Amino acid sequence: MAFHEKLLFVPPPIEVAGRRIKRYHVTDDPAGIDPEVEKAAYAILPDILPEPDGTPPATFVVLHRGGDSGAYLNAYSWVWDNVLHFGGAAAGQPVLGCPDEDSAHFVKTDSPWIGCVWELPPVLHERDAWARHILAPDTPDLDAYVADSLAPGTTGDRA
Repeated sequence: MAFHEKLLFVPPPIEVAGRRIKRYHVTDDPAGIDPEVEKAAYAILPDILPEPDGTPPATFVVLHRGGDSGAYLNAYSWVWDNVLHFGGAAAGQPVLGCPDEDSAHFVKTDSPWIGCVWELPPVLHERDAWARHILAPDTPDLDAYVADSLAPGTTGDRA
């Protein structure tokens, strides 16, 4: 199997369970993530978010539509001021405990996996954005952090 980068989409942020959610979508499909898969993924999102702990309530998610029946939702939430909490859900991937191959039937996963090569590029950007807008200034700027996203393109693009 030859490696190739996938497409990276950056939909607008949303708010879920009191958290500001930055969104990244990864897929081979130039049309983006199927709306049914997206809706199902975001329906389970509250179940994989941590409880508030006083850290500015921010999360970034990577919704990845695999090349087979699999779909994956990785939620990376900032906790304890400078730590990423991971919560994951998957659909259509029996090896991860999914009950069927329906790419819109998401279930929480207990896997220790935090992301594949196509899902990890946002993590580096988000680390730097958190340091730049939340940790470095005298006054954290959550709005600036939420506005600072990796550029759309492919998972290998770096501006």
